[in-house]
Amino acid sequence: MEAMIYTKKSTFQRPNPEIEELMRKLQRCPWCGTDPLYLQYHDMEWGSPLHDEKRHFEFLLLETMQAGLSWRCVLGKREAFKQAFDGFDVEKVATYGAEDIETLLQNSGIIRNRRKIEGAVKNAQAFKRTAEEFSSFDAYIWSWTEGKPLVNHWRSMEQVPTATPLSDAIAADMKKRGFSFVGSTTIYAHLQAIGVINDHLTSCFRWKELNNV
Repeated sequence: MEAMIYTKKSTFQRPNPEIEELMRKLQRCPWCGTDPLYLQYHDMEWGSPLHDEKRHFEFLLLETMQAGLSWRCVLGKREAFKQAFDGFDVEKVATYGAEDIETLLQNSGIIRNRRKIEGAVKNAQAFKRTAEEFSSFDAYIWSWTEGKPLVNHWRSMEQVPTATPLSDAIAADMKKRGFSFVGSTTIYAHLQAIGVINDHLTSCFRWKELNNV
């Protein structure tokens, strides 16, 4: 499908062909392949330092929903999740009761797993408690790296780990705080996604952008 840009005048304009060609030639992490959804996620979000509370909850909810499934599956249902979970409003999700959970289980647009949906409510409550203790969830999650991204220098995907002592420690601490579906592998993927860890390959244009190289 040809890329299009939406303007404020409600008209569509084709981007400059030279820009399109440049975007095609950019070297990226191989995991995103040529899937447009993956490409957009890789280029615009994955690995970018995140400091927005609402987005933190969104990423955490989606990451915990992904457990045992492909991330592509979750990304494809992202808008449906947003609508189903009140725009990822942590205050609202934290108050969901049995009736809300049953309604979500009837929503064919999301992942209808009772334990994960109940876990999302539990995580919203734990998210709120943690944010209150640390002034924000952002302050909590970034405190593990003293507010700075951990920049790795991987040259191939085979070098990238799926868990580390850091993710082990954060996962254990989050479980104590009442979070669910937060194993070390899930948390490591979450840290990658929100930019606490920069795991773009050094050959990827995003690694260079994020490190001002």
